[in-house]
Amino acid sequence: MNPNQCSFCGKKRNEVELLISGNEGFICENCIEQAHAIIKENISGSSFLAAESMAELKKPKEIKTYLDQYVIGQDQAKKQLSIAVYNHYKRLLHAQDEKREVEIEKSNIIMIGETGTGKTLLAKTIARELNVPFCIVDATILTEAGYVGEDVESILSRLLMVADYDVDKAEKGIVFIDEIDKIARKSDNPSITRDVSGEGVQQGLLKLLEGSIVNVPPQGGRKHPDQKYIQVNTQNILFIAGGAFDGIKEIIERRLNKQAIGFSAEKLNKTEDDAYILSQLNAIDLRKFGLIPELLGRFPIVTYLDKLTKDTMVRIMKEPKNSIVNQFVELFKMDGVTLTFTDEAIERIVEETMDKGLGARGLRGTTEKVLENYMFDIDQYDELTLDANNVIF
Repeated sequence: MNPNQCSFCGKKRNEVELLISGNEGFICENCIEQAHAIIKENISGSSFLAAESMAELKKPKEIKTYLDQYVIGQDQAKKQLSIAVYNHYKRLLHAQDEKREVEIEKSNIIMIGETGTGKTLLAKTIARELNVPFCIVDATILTEAGYVGEDVESILSRLLMVADYDVDKAEKGIVFIDEIDKIARKSDNPSITRDVSGEGVQQGLLKLLEGSIVNVPPQGGRKHPDQKYIQVNTQNILFIAGGAFDGIKEIIERRLNKQAIGFSAEKLNKTEDDAYILSQLNAIDLRKFGLIPELLGRFPIVTYLDKLTKDTMVRIMKEPKNSIVNQFVELFKMDGVTLTFTDEAIERIVEETMDKGLGARGLRGTTEKVLENYMFDIDQYDELTLDANNVIF
C-alpha cells in the first residue's frame, strides 16, 4: 500500500486534488466519480419490468383498487380502463405462446372528459402500477410530414427516452396522446385542401396505432435523410388518447333528439341529464366531431369521465394519498408548522375553483393563492388553522 498514489489508477498525490485512504489502499476523486457512474448505470438504469406470467399480472379489480387510492370518482372510466389494460398485457403473454392458434388484436383506448376531470392522472397512475414505460404526448404539436412541427414518429422518441433507449421495454409501454380532439378535421366531409395539423395527423397516426415497425428519430422532431433511426415495433404498445371534446354533448343530444329549444325547464335543469347523455356516447358522435373513421376503428374502447361535482372536488382535496391538503401539510411540516384545514375552508377553495371552471387541476392554484401570505411569513407560525374567515382570494 503506497500512501502517495491512488491504488486504482496509480496517479501520484501531486497529480490529483484528493486522495482518500481505506483499509487496504487509497482512491482519488477521479476514480470515485467513475465508480459512482458505473453504479448509477447498473442500478439506476431502466427498472421497468412488465409482468412475465399470468400469476404476476394484476387482475382488473386490483388495478381499480390501486386507482381508487389516487383518483376520486370516475368509477366507470376506471373499470373500463382496468379491463382494457389487463386484456392488453394478457395479449402480450399470449403472443409469447408459440402454439397459439388465435391472434388477439390490441384495444387502444380513447377517453373523453372536460379539463381537470382526471384523464392524464388515470393514465399515469395505471402505468406506475403496471411498472411499464409511460409518456405523455401533446397532439397539438404534430403536423404532416414536410411542415413546421413534429412528425408523428416523435411520439415514440419520448417513450424511448423514458425507457432509457431500451427498445424491448419501450415496445411494452403505454403512450398517452393528450388533446386528441385538437386534431379533429374542420368538417365532417373529407378535406379537399391541406389540413396539416388535423386530418393529415390523424392519417399519420394510423400505422402507429395499428402496429408496424417505425423508424424513430432518437431525439424527436423532424426526420432527415442523414439521421440514424431506431426501429420500434408498435404492435405491443398501448395507446391511450384523451381530449376534452368541447361540444360533444350537443352532438349526442342532436342524435338522441333531446336538444331543448329556447329557455325550457329541461335546458335549465340538465345537470342530472348530463351523465345520461355522456353515457350514450359512441363512435358516430366522435366521427361527427371530426375524427376520421379509420382512426376510430383503431380505438375500439371509448370511455367518458363524469363532470366533477362539488362533493367530488372536496373529496379530491382530502382523500387521495397525494391530495392537495396532504401536500401543503407536508410543506408546512418541513418548517415545523402544523397546518390544519377546516371543512369550511376546503369548501370555499372548491367553490372558487369551480367558479373559474378549472376542474381538479385548478385546486392547487387556488390553495396556493390562499396560503401565499402564510408561506411568505412562515417563520412567524408554530401552528396554523385555515378556516372560512382566513380564506381570502
